[in-house]
Amino acid sequence: MSNMKFEEFNISEEILKAIDNLGYKSPSEVQVAVIPVALKGKDIIVKSQTGSGKTAAFAIPLCESADIEETEPQALILTPTRELALQVSQDITHIGRYKKIRAVAVFGKQPIELQKKQLKQRVHVVVGTPGRTLDHIERGTINLDKIKYLILDEADEMLSMGFIEQVEEVIKAVPKNRVTMLFSATIPESIEAICTKYMISPVKIEISPEKLTVEKIDQVCYEVEEDKKMSVLKRTLYIENPDSCIVFCRTKENVDSITSQMKNRHYSCIKIHGGMLQSDRLDAMERFKKGEFRFLVATDVAARGIDVEDITHIINYDLPLEKENYVHRIGRTGRAGKKGKAITFTTHYEKRFLQNIENYIGMEIPKKPIPSKEESEPYKDEFYQKNDAKPVIKKTKASNFSKEIMKIYISAGKKKKIRTVDIVGTICNIEGVSAEDIGIIDIQDNFSHVDIMGGKGKLVLETLKKSTIKGKSIRVEKANK
Repeated sequence: MSNMKFEEFNISEEILKAIDNLGYKSPSEVQVAVIPVALKGKDIIVKSQTGSGKTAAFAIPLCESADIEETEPQALILTPTRELALQVSQDITHIGRYKKIRAVAVFGKQPIELQKKQLKQRVHVVVGTPGRTLDHIERGTINLDKIKYLILDEADEMLSMGFIEQVEEVIKAVPKNRVTMLFSATIPESIEAICTKYMISPVKIEISPEKLTVEKIDQVCYEVEEDKKMSVLKRTLYIENPDSCIVFCRTKENVDSITSQMKNRHYSCIKIHGGMLQSDRLDAMERFKKGEFRFLVATDVAARGIDVEDITHIINYDLPLEKENYVHRIGRTGRAGKKGKAITFTTHYEKRFLQNIENYIGMEIPKKPIPSKEESEPYKDEFYQKNDAKPVIKKTKASNFSKEIMKIYISAGKKKKIRTVDIVGTICNIEGVSAEDIGIIDIQDNFSHVDIMGGKGKLVLETLKKSTIKGKSIRVEKANK
C-alpha cells in the first residue's frame, strides 16, 4: 500500500464512495502507477503479479470515463477463464455502483441466448473469454462501434491456453481509436509482438514481484514420496490449523481423490476443477469465499484471478510443472498486505521443476523435514475443534452496499412490454423518490430487477406493492441477490 489517497486521482465522488464501501484504504502500487496514466487515455503495458490490485487499476478509470447515457458498450475486457470474467464483471459493477455502470460477463458453457438478451440492454462494459467474445462479435450481438477501452487481462495465460489467435481477431474488430491496456505477470516475446503491433507508444509499468512472493508469503518445501502425500497433508493441516486454505493438484482425478479422502476424515472441504459444470464451479467458489468451507481442493483453474479474501495457507499437493503457475497459486495468499504461508510437496524426481521455480522467483524455497505423526498428534484436537465449529459466514463485497441499496424484484418483463422508462416513471411518481435514487435496471423476459439507492428501498418496495406498471398488476418483493 502507498501513502497516497484515492482522492488524489481526482475521481468522482460516486467512485470514491464505492471503493470506500469495498474497504479499499489506500491505492496499491499498481493502482498508483496505472490509474493516472489510464485517465489520460494512454496505452499501457503492465507487468504485475496476481494479487497486486490490478483489476481496480483498470476498473476505476473505466468507470470514471464511462458515459452513462450511452447504450452501447464502451469497454471490452478479455480474460482467460470464465471465473475471472465473472469476477472482473462483479468488481466493475461494485466500483461503478453509484454511477450506475452495467457490466456483463460472457463466457462459454453458459447459454448464448441468455447472454444475447443481456447484451441487448444498456451495457457499459463487456467482460469475456476470447472464444465466446469472438462468437458474439461474429453473430453481431456485441456492438463494438463505441468501444473506447480494450483491456487484455492475464495476457500470458491467454497465450498459454492457446487463445492468442482469437485475441488478435477481437483486437482487429474493435475501433482503432481506443485505449489499449495489457496486464500480464510475464511479458514473453509473443506478447511483446502483440503490443508492438496493436498499441501506440505504450507506457510500460513494471511492479516488482519480490514483495508478493517473498516478503508476505512464508514458503516451505517438503520432499515427499507420492504414496505418502495424504499422510503428510493430514499432519501438516493438524499443525498449521489454517483458517482458510487451498490445496492445489495437477489433475482433476487428484482433486476428486483428495477431496473424497478429506471428506472421509470429516474435513470441511469443497472442490473445483475444469471437469465440473460451470454452475457447480461458480457455486463452489462462492461458498468457499463466504467461508462455508475451510478447504478448497482445486486444479490451476482456480489459481488465476480469483479474489478470495483472507486465505491463510496454500498447499501445493502436486508441484506445478509450469513455473508461472507456482506464483499464481501462492499469490492466492498474502494478499492486501497480509501474511500468508505456502507449503509445497515435491517428489525426488521433480527436482528440475523445483529448480526452475526457484530460478524464476529468485530464491531458494526453504526445505524442511516432514512433520512426524508424533509431532502432529498433539495438535489434532485443536484442529477438529476449529473444523467442527459452525462457520462464520463472511460478508461478500456486495453486502457492503446493502444498507444503502436494495435490489427489488418485479414480476413483469419484456413479455408484458415493460420498458425501462415505464419502471422509472412509476418509481419517480413515489413522493420523496427521484430518478437519482434508481440504480441499475435489468429487464428480463418475465421479470425485472431494479436497484433502489439512497436507503429508499423500503419506501419504494412498500409503495410498489400497492401499484401497477402500465396498468398491469405486479408482484414486488426484495430480490434474493
